[in-house]
Amino acid sequence: MLEIKASETVREGSIFGQITTMDHEQLVLCHDEATGLKALIGIHNTILGPALGGTRMWPYATEEEAITDVLRLSRGMTFKNSLAGLNLGGGKAVIIGDPKLKNEAFLRRFGRFVESLGGRYVTAEDVNMKTSDMEYIAMETRHVTGLPQVKGGAGDPSPVTAFGVYMGMKAAAKKAFGSDSLNKKKIGVQGVGQVGKYLIEYLVKEGAEVMITDIFEDKLKEVANATGATVVDPNVIYDMPMDIYAPCALGATINDDTIDRLKCAVVAGGANNQLKDEAKHGKILMDKGIVYAPDFLINAGGVINVGAEYFGDYHKDIVFAQTEKIFDTCLMILEKAENEQIPSQQAAIAAAKERIEAIGRVKLPF
Repeated sequence: MLEIKASETVREGSIFGQITTMDHEQLVLCHDEATGLKALIGIHNTILGPALGGTRMWPYATEEEAITDVLRLSRGMTFKNSLAGLNLGGGKAVIIGDPKLKNEAFLRRFGRFVESLGGRYVTAEDVNMKTSDMEYIAMETRHVTGLPQVKGGAGDPSPVTAFGVYMGMKAAAKKAFGSDSLNKKKIGVQGVGQVGKYLIEYLVKEGAEVMITDIFEDKLKEVANATGATVVDPNVIYDMPMDIYAPCALGATINDDTIDRLKCAVVAGGANNQLKDEAKHGKILMDKGIVYAPDFLINAGGVINVGAEYFGDYHKDIVFAQTEKIFDTCLMILEKAENEQIPSQQAAIAAAKERIEAIGRVKLPF
């Protein structure tokens, strides 16, 4: 295991430059030749508590791409956990490779790396990881959450994540349209994975006109048949007239190539890091009059769920009640952004940092 810590003197564009620019505490490189494991663990901030964030597995084209992803994701977890009122810091892990590489030895070896950090990082499931994978990881470390219900865990956090996104979307709708009702609103959901699927159920139940897209046609067909949603080609979703665009797949779908094509009044979805350049694209959305519900604010239901499990105080009704508060927090952030004439992403980050700085004055980092 190679551990890299931030330094004051760095070369621009280097790994140290990236972790210093984003104020990370640690970047851990994990490699095991026997199992083929290549992983990165980013620990962004532990002032509020241990850095909790899921592990995703993805066939990144380059190692640089994976580093950028883990740094952005772990930073987002810091802000997400802070705004959710959790006593948790921000961290994330990415495993490089085809998910088919996963087996017991592979996952247990990753668990050993998590254990070696002594509780500074707590893992959970994310893209291409399942609750069953957490079982293997848990064989080697206590610092894992999101276990199956049969193992005493809270199970799949996706339904809670989707509920939080739904609450955030309704808050953004209230800001944009004067009412939080989504009845008859045209909503484009990009990505019909676990979170997207549960979100669509909430939207259809409220009477929204839902369009869906995904690169996996089998998932699209399944969700369309179950909900009556209209299937749209992935290449044209950005050009479709709609009230709300909901990115629920991978990040950076709001970028230089797509942002001018958007024909919507609201952007609110479950994907992480939706803005490829958060300062630039957040400002463009504001200038275009599009209400943006910051992703790390409204997709916090999942971490609320696994956080309650990790601290040994899981009650489903309490978790959903806490997740419902995302509506009020989102509305507060959107009001703050409007009053200060700043992008909502900037307003949300400022609010998250305010809590971290305040708590930091009364406790030491974990």
